[in-house]
Amino acid sequence: MTNRQLKTAATGINGQLTVPGDKSISHRAVMLGSIATGETTIYGLLDSDDVRNTLGAMQQLGVTVDWYDDRVVVHGRPLTTLTEPDGPLDMGNSGTSTRLLMGLLANQSFPMTFVGDASLSTRPLARVIDPLTKMGARFVSTNHRLPVTTMPGFGLHGIHYRLPVASAQVKSALILAGLQAEGETVITEPLATRDHTERMLHHFGVDVVRDGQDIIVTPNTALTGTTINVPGDISSAAFWIVAALLVPNSELRLTGVGINPTRDGILRLLRRMGAVIELDNMIAEGEPTADLIVRTQALQGTAITSEDIPTAVDEIPMLVLAATQALGDTLITGAQELHVKETDRIATVTTQLNKLGANIEAREDGFLVHGGTPLHVEEPTVVDSSGDHRIGMMLAIAALLTDGEVALANADSVSVSYPSFFADLERLVED
Repeated sequence: MTNRQLKTAATGINGQLTVPGDKSISHRAVMLGSIATGETTIYGLLDSDDVRNTLGAMQQLGVTVDWYDDRVVVHGRPLTTLTEPDGPLDMGNSGTSTRLLMGLLANQSFPMTFVGDASLSTRPLARVIDPLTKMGARFVSTNHRLPVTTMPGFGLHGIHYRLPVASAQVKSALILAGLQAEGETVITEPLATRDHTERMLHHFGVDVVRDGQDIIVTPNTALTGTTINVPGDISSAAFWIVAALLVPNSELRLTGVGINPTRDGILRLLRRMGAVIELDNMIAEGEPTADLIVRTQALQGTAITSEDIPTAVDEIPMLVLAATQALGDTLITGAQELHVKETDRIATVTTQLNKLGANIEAREDGFLVHGGTPLHVEEPTVVDSSGDHRIGMMLAIAALLTDGEVALANADSVSVSYPSFFADLERLVED
């Protein structure tokens, strides 16, 4: 596999950009549209490897999908009319597809086998298998990892389950299973996580109730097809937000970005570091959106704790990069979840950014980042995404701040969530 030469020592990032559709919302739109009565029209659906894995799985189960230039139409069918697939459901690299579909399909009358790529097959699934098993689902696996086969059971029943670790994916899997269960399901979160599933179910005509830290699910699978507008993905916007803050002489407008308050931790944490990020053209209905206007400015080190992690877990690599250029140290704790992402992101972020001259200490649950460290390499240097899409894009932004020659191995990993990333970078960045 060839390495991709990265742009370095950029002198500005300027212009306007609409980032791709939100990956989390795209997955949920496809899944819920697939089990709704009638057609669901989705505008702004993210066309990426991960989302295509979800689409492919639903098509294997008998759902019809039509692609047009500006929209995707999903022809839904009730859960009880899905058909047995003729082969394994391939999740690729998508943990979201895997965990949510295990909940959505936990009550089917036929067996299904979930498989994934080498990276996904190392990621633990006990946190979703265990509570679903308590609800009556049946799974066959080795060490709670892919491949996993769901077996026909005797129906699902509601439970009261306290999540040991805040996880929107596990919560969503249990919500989707709870809709099909006999009796009420109550899920207690230690900390609030992204609520895209709850918001989207409301859009399809089904409500779940939040009471403090409890999510209360009443059985109801009568979803009605609708129209979904997928906002820009704040996780994809995060790369450009941090780039515009750090690269000299930058001013960037990011249009139509989702700013769901359970997901906007990157904005709040950067503001804690001193960033001024302007919001314009705000729309508050459904999934709230806004244009973000970002200019070059100085940042200060801060403390990021376990309470901050759920709303910014995917953006931690970019916050670490921002912290390398901030004045003073930044301590990130409570982020042990990063060990079981597409890579061990604590180890990978530390190793790869230190190659570029950063001064980062890996901790068991996060990082100690010594700020104010100019990035530079004395000789041509290869950094490696290790097949992790977010690491690959973070390193491409880090290279913009680096004096010297930098190349990226496994650059094609970005197609998991942002296939046009390098094209956008070429357009926005001034050498």
